[in-house]
Amino acid sequence: MLGLAYRDGWLYCTQRGEVSRLKDTRGSGRADRFETVNDDWGIGGDYHEYAFGSKFDREGNMWVVLCLTGSFTSDNLYRGWCLRITPEGKSIPTCSGVRSPGGIGMNAAGDMFFTDNQGPWNGACSLKHLVPGDFMGNPDGNKWYPMATNLGPKILSPKSGSRMMVEAKRIPQLRPPAVYFPYPKMGQSASGFLCDLSKGRFGGFQEQLFVGDQTHSTLMRVSMEKVQGRYQGACFPFREGFASGCLSVFQGPDGSAFVGGTDRGWGARGGKPYSLQHLVWNGVTPFEIHEMHLKPDGFELTFTEPVDPATAGAVASYKIETYTYIYQSNYGSPEVDKTTPTITGITVAPDGRSLRLKIDGLQEGHVHELHLPGVRSAQGQPLLHPAAYYTLNYFAQ
Repeated sequence: MLGLAYRDGWLYCTQRGEVSRLKDTRGSGRADRFETVNDDWGIGGDYHEYAFGSKFDREGNMWVVLCLTGSFTSDNLYRGWCLRITPEGKSIPTCSGVRSPGGIGMNAAGDMFFTDNQGPWNGACSLKHLVPGDFMGNPDGNKWYPMATNLGPKILSPKSGSRMMVEAKRIPQLRPPAVYFPYPKMGQSASGFLCDLSKGRFGGFQEQLFVGDQTHSTLMRVSMEKVQGRYQGACFPFREGFASGCLSVFQGPDGSAFVGGTDRGWGARGGKPYSLQHLVWNGVTPFEIHEMHLKPDGFELTFTEPVDPATAGAVASYKIETYTYIYQSNYGSPEVDKTTPTITGITVAPDGRSLRLKIDGLQEGHVHELHLPGVRSAQGQPLLHPAAYYTLNYFAQ
């Protein structure tokens, strides 16, 4: 079961082969009524044919992302697709191009995202925005377009060995990842996530996403924005040292987080075969980069505490490089097409809570990896995590 949602006395669960719902009609505390809500996709005996289900969206639909067969091929109906399951139990083919999802959920605006993992046509793990009719990047499941009559004819196939933004200009339906998690710097198996809707009870990162990584046993933090109408943004390290591989993340009513872990099938740094851990904010927000925003001439950074103007205003306090990935049918990709932009100016805000980096050499379609080893807070403290990774698909205008 890789998805749970509750509505009108029914517990909905997403299994490998169907969305089911369970109900306790006798008040015994145990379900005694079980119904199939929808099973319109195929399943074989392959271990990798997982299905991840969302909570209900604003229209009452559940979204289900379906892993490829063996994470390489689509041997059964709609493997490599996202389906929406309506309140009436009907399925709507929604997006093709899914490879190996690790989690699905909404941001604060109610838009749906999923994590996809490094492999064929995925140079690195990433967070992707699910928009009906769009193509998520892996073409192996596109053979099912004749069954998805609501989406029209089969889309063009990407060219192996190309680059994501080159193909996105050629294939209108191709939606680039909103955020890459550079492999293995940030993680190796992106998984479930939560959106912080606690209004400050989980620290100073309201409405940001907290994304698990199963291999590294970590939680990452994601801040996004819309540029030219598309989501893109930055990821940051957040917490490490969980007991097992972080797979599911849930926010409780008090704002704290529950992190479920496993090393089943894949090893994890945590070392334990499974875990369930409670992550509670201690009331102290460390000195961190809060958000990273793209500007026409560089980036704006905000911080959780005022910065020291001298260190934050020194070019020597920063290091920046960019790179992208080969968009290919082979497994994963090294970092390629590397560049080293130049920081030509720094303006620190009077309150010290933000600064502007003027940069010559921003690159379309590249991850912009920024390190801030020399920046100190007004109290003289270094950043707890002095690194940010911004996925720049579209330039700010």
